Amino acid sequence: MTARRLARRLPRLLSILLLATAIPPAWAQDDWNPRSGDAWVDAWLGDMNRYGASYPDAFIDEIVRYHDTPRSLVRELLLDREWAPGDVYYACALASVSGRPCRHVADLWARDHAQGWGAVAHELGVDPGSPAFQRLKKGFVPSYDRWGRPILVDESLAGDYPDRKRMPPPPVEDGATPVP
Repeated sequence: MTARRLARRLPRLLSILLLATAIPPAWAQDDWNPRSGDAWVDAWLGDMNRYGASYPDAFIDEIVRYHDTPRSLVRELLLDREWAPGDVYYACALASVSGRPCRHVADLWARDHAQGWGAVAHELGVDPGSPAFQRLKKGFVPSYDRWGRPILVDESLAGDYPDRKRMPPPPVEDGATPVP
């Protein structure tokens, strides 16, 4: 590309960049709530939103490598459909523990997400407290280890990770999920 051509395109490129950074995606706002049925899961999915936005390549690599999901699907969900990174992670993690492809779970979420991830997980037989749900939760920890990020465990994971710091239980009075 010649310097003259670049100089002609630069104002347009800068405008697009400014517009893209000025309007955050819906999931980046405070009202994003996955409603998984587990406060610990919801808190860490929210943290994944921040991580995935800051380090998209490492985030995508994790999903592709450890949740057996095609890179093209992960990129489609994150970039084309503008899914929150936490939603992408959860869809593919649910797929892994339920024995379904991530695309199947993503299609369920796209069709029926009004009730939250808890309803989609229930449809797949992965209810809070079930062995499959416990495997799903347990899988968060190695993901955080590979990212080099700290993660606190809740009481249900304490036996699997006895040397990890514990996350305090969520406040009961307002029902809000804890923010790590």
